[in-house]
Amino acid sequence: MKAVDFIVEFDDTYLFIEFKDPQHPRSVSQNQEDFIQQFQSGLLDEDLKYKCRDTFLYEWASGRVDKPVNYLVLIALDTLTEAELTRKTEDLKAKLPILGPDGHSWTRPFVSECAVFNIESWNRRFPRYQVERLSEA
Repeated sequence: MKAVDFIVEFDDTYLFIEFKDPQHPRSVSQNQEDFIQQFQSGLLDEDLKYKCRDTFLYEWASGRVDKPVNYLVLIALDTLTEAELTRKTEDLKAKLPILGPDGHSWTRPFVSECAVFNIESWNRRFPRYQVERLSEA
C-alpha cells in the first residue's frame, strides 16, 4: 500500500498531505525534468490517487476516519502556474473520484476536498501554516 506523507488531525477534519520536491538538489526520486514530464502526462495523478485511496483505506479500516478528509498535494516547483495547478486539481478530483459513480454524490464521501498547490499558492491559502525552503543544499 502507498501512503501520503503527512496526516494532520484537526477537531473537525483530517488533512492528508502529499509533498513532492523535485526542485530540491538531493531529490532522491527523480530529476526535475522527469517530474515535469510525469506531471504533464498524468502519470503523477495515478501515484497521487493511490496514495490517497490507500491511506484512506488503512485509516478507515483502523477505525480512525471519523470526520471529513481533505487531500492536499504540495509540489515545491516554482515553475508551476495557477492554470496548471487548477487543471491538476480537477484531474485528481476526477481520478479519486470526489463525486461518486456517474457523477452522483457518495452516500459517505471519502474525500471532501482535494487541491494541488505550489509553495506560493499554499502560503496564500494557509497563511497560518506557511511553507518555506530552508536551504537549497
